[in-house]
Amino acid sequence: MVIQREGRRIYVRGPVIFDNVVEMTRQGIALLDEDGLIVDLAEVIELDSSAISMLFEWLRVAHTRNQQLYYVNLPANLGSLMQLYGVTDFVPFDHTITQ
Repeated sequence: MVIQREGRRIYVRGPVIFDNVVEMTRQGIALLDEDGLIVDLAEVIELDSSAISMLFEWLRVAHTRNQQLYYVNLPANLGSLMQLYGVTDFVPFDHTITQ
């Protein structure tokens, strides 16, 4: 698991699962220091429903700091989980931003 920032983009790499989601959430929050950051999920190799809680926590923190946060390159299985839980409309995925 790796969360790395390059410019205005935060890359999430590896699995986002129950066993590591607390640490990944903490690492991501530490990188939320300016408005308009893009979180790239293209390299997430495994995930479970705990990934949704991580995305929501990052959004909550950004909101309390009056920052916009965008997600790109949503893995298909994450999209399916979000549809299952009915939360797709609450997460700002920007399909116009490409790698």
